[in-house]
Amino acid sequence: MKSFRGKVAAITGAGSGMGQAIARSLASQGCHIAISDIDEANLQQTAESLSRYTVKVSTHPLDVADRAAVETFAEDVVANHGQVHMVFNNAGVSVTDSAEHMSYDDMEWLMNINFWGVIYGTKSFLPYLQRVDDAHIINTSSIFGSIAVPSQSIYNASKFAVKGYTFALRQELAETHINVSCVQPGGVKTGIVNSSRYVPQDNASATKEELSEQFESMAQLTSEQAAEQILRGVLKNKAQILVGKDAKFAALIERILPIGYQKLIGKVLDNP
Repeated sequence: MKSFRGKVAAITGAGSGMGQAIARSLASQGCHIAISDIDEANLQQTAESLSRYTVKVSTHPLDVADRAAVETFAEDVVANHGQVHMVFNNAGVSVTDSAEHMSYDDMEWLMNINFWGVIYGTKSFLPYLQRVDDAHIINTSSIFGSIAVPSQSIYNASKFAVKGYTFALRQELAETHINVSCVQPGGVKTGIVNSSRYVPQDNASATKEELSEQFESMAQLTSEQAAEQILRGVLKNKAQILVGKDAKFAALIERILPIGYQKLIGKVLDNP
């Protein structure tokens, strides 16, 4: 894909964070936008911010964990725009807890959004992407899809799964007009921790608010900066789009020390 102008992009999780920033950047480049999010108020705010651009914008309240709803979303996008060229399976959540104590309810909630939401988005849009001459599927994993860390076992599981699924899909579609990219952000100021499910281990553990503030202060990129890196990667048809210097560093460490990095993480956590 050489340009976004005149194309149609469907984006999940567009009510805030990277999804919202991607929508704004694409619209500024002449791309028509179909935005979706489970939070209808945030979705409307995103739509209002896109009104200054001379592109068509459609809004779709959506729970990506609902397969039938995602299938309807794909149908509605084509009904509204006539076609679709890109799908950004971006919606995601997090759970912070130990593997031992994490509830099945929390694990299923996260996997249904982070993993199955990507599957539903991919399969629902694929038939429509096959109808256009130039198409792209962009699935959001995480640098935690390459390295594992304590308290993030189910988040790691979902993001490792998304990466594996996306890389396999790219190989399957290699001889077609449909490109596939896996996005792996590092620390991005998206508010994901603030909207996460968090279970403190003991009375000495940080509160959710403290954890959110700590993450935001450590995150190196704004959502807008992340969106620009993602979209540059899409135009270059990169298989893996590492977002941020921390993501690139972590990916390098994992390649050099595929097992040994775990000891490094342990030392960092023991000496914050």
